[in-house]
Amino acid sequence: MSIKIALDFLKKLEKNNNREWFADNKAEYEQALKEVKTASNAIYKQMQAHDAFEKMKLFRIYRDVRFSKNKQPYKNNFGVAFHRTKPKLRGGYYLQIQPDNNFIATGFWNPDKEDLLRIRKELEVDASDIRDIINDNALKSVWGDLVGEELKTAPKGFDKEHAAIDLIRHKQFIFVKKLTNKEVMAPDFAETVSANFKTIRPFFNYMSAILTTDLNGVSTIKD
Repeated sequence: MSIKIALDFLKKLEKNNNREWFADNKAEYEQALKEVKTASNAIYKQMQAHDAFEKMKLFRIYRDVRFSKNKQPYKNNFGVAFHRTKPKLRGGYYLQIQPDNNFIATGFWNPDKEDLLRIRKELEVDASDIRDIINDNALKSVWGDLVGEELKTAPKGFDKEHAAIDLIRHKQFIFVKKLTNKEVMAPDFAETVSANFKTIRPFFNYMSAILTTDLNGVSTIKD
């Protein structure tokens, strides 16, 4: 399932981001939304063959401008999140459709302070496993390097000279892959996105194991 109508609509919206134009072109928006929903459902179905999910969420195109300096009423993209089944499965997947700024992303965008501390403590003890995973050729060929916000120095309570401080400083643990307009419009778009997401599983398996146990390896999941 490819995406083309949505890209065309978003190109026009970028130049006409106002309520009057949107109202006049509501029918085209509905077509674009339907196309994105169909493609997202196809991706979701593909991914269910190799992962388990609570839900898929297609974000609204309408912006909340109440507390924003940007008063444009509409986003210039369609965003879709795929939520894994918690508490055993951690991490998430994201798809953005935006002309010349399409991408898929995966990982941990906003871990709460307890989860972040647990990850950092694990890395403090031994970071060899995660280094092997994120440097694996199969994963790296799809996703490149681990990215995300990080501290400029060591978190409180951690040695700034620690061998894994480059990882411990991370506040987010994210992988991002850009997609061309041509890739988004390809007939096998859903299959390709699902296959790309599948390559992240070793990283998710590692992180899920950490976030469901204590430092002694004892499960923290309550029955």
